[in-house]
Amino acid sequence: MLKNLMVFVALAFGAVGVQAEQAVTNKTEKSSSLIGKFDTAKDLFLAQFDSKTDVDDIHTIAAVATMLRHPAFAQVNYHAVAGAYGIQDGLYVPAPELFAAAFGDKWSNAHVAKDKALEEVVALVQQTLKKGGDIWIAEAGQSDFSAAMVSEIQQTLPKIDSKSRIHIVQHSEWNQDSATPADLAFVKQYTDYYKIPDGNATGNGTPGFRTEDATLWSRPLADKSVAQLWQVAKAIGEKYNGVEGRYDNKAVAVGGLDFSDTVEMCWIFGYNDIVDVSGFFDVFVHE
Repeated sequence: MLKNLMVFVALAFGAVGVQAEQAVTNKTEKSSSLIGKFDTAKDLFLAQFDSKTDVDDIHTIAAVATMLRHPAFAQVNYHAVAGAYGIQDGLYVPAPELFAAAFGDKWSNAHVAKDKALEEVVALVQQTLKKGGDIWIAEAGQSDFSAAMVSEIQQTLPKIDSKSRIHIVQHSEWNQDSATPADLAFVKQYTDYYKIPDGNATGNGTPGFRTEDATLWSRPLADKSVAQLWQVAKAIGEKYNGVEGRYDNKAVAVGGLDFSDTVEMCWIFGYNDIVDVSGFFDVFVHE
């Protein structure tokens, strides 16, 4: 009788041990798929750029692509959108060659064909949501395109709780003011919307990715894996900055850099402790 009881206890404790070990394994596996708030096993990252009329988005495209090429981001599922602008006046900054160099075929051109771009993005979002993943949107622009996408999801996937599954990150009050008011109100109501501190200055809770220090260009241009991206971004920025009524970015005008919208991606993926442009290059550029 005692022997049988001892065997039973041993088996019970063995089962508990196996369950505990499995729980640790599951937790480790889950943790290993996380980069910051993003789950590489199932989530989708959308990088949306307005490029109207400030050329800072041009530098941001290069910076976002630089992050995505880092080994830590190898499993990140992503898609970019060009021309995700709102109601602001001024001319668009065309950069299809930069988008192609940065994202390959993983981008849509809402400036040229908004309906087609929306259809492409909605399909990716539907696929992700159906598989249990979340959507993380870095709005390097306004909320008009995001609102159109979320509206489509509400119609096609009515059981999806967009408030908990679709996350939007915005850093700029100017971008908010330049969105169609109803669209901004819509995404604030129906998505998990975050307004983080502005990325144009340091010391406010996010990195400061704007500088007039032209010498820092030497760093990305010395990295063979991303040099082409930054060369194209530099040329486009210089070509269109302040031209034909476009915004005159003072940092770019004196030869500096402005990829301030990249702070949204840093916030999503857990790199919010980077301080400035030099710190960004310390992490993501190899000379």
